[in-house]
Amino acid sequence: MALPPPWNTVAVDPNHYRFRSRWHLHATPAVVYAALESVDRYPAWWPEIRTVRQLDDTSGEIVCRAWLPYQLRFTVRQVRRDPVALVLEASMTGDLEGTSCWTITETADGSEAVFDEEVVANKALLRRLALVGRPVFKVNHTLMMRHGYRGLADHLR
Repeated sequence: MALPPPWNTVAVDPNHYRFRSRWHLHATPAVVYAALESVDRYPAWWPEIRTVRQLDDTSGEIVCRAWLPYQLRFTVRQVRRDPVALVLEASMTGDLEGTSCWTITETADGSEAVFDEEVVANKALLRRLALVGRPVFKVNHTLMMRHGYRGLADHLR
């Protein structure tokens, strides 16, 4: 007689990523929102965002490359743009598929911008290397977000 497993096994997709970054910025929420809303200007302050090509009023193509020697190309489509609630939400298709969301709140000395991202990596290289490369891909993302934070903080000064 076979014994049941000691826990339920759940299939986990190694190409599925969920990230959260918190940026503390010395600027008002409205100023931070305006900077994050202008995706076409990201390359001016975020080194890993190589290009942004506007496709229409609500979407654009982004090419980014962080520390690892590969680039990601994906289309971002605005889902929610709420200057009152200070929320910017987008869907992504291409090398990354999923959603991202900026939520800005006021703090005692400025603002906090929280970036939530849930994506599946579609790029063939990332999919082939998912099992062994996942920890390095996560570090790559962390470095990219750190550089974005520093770039935006400098840009807002």
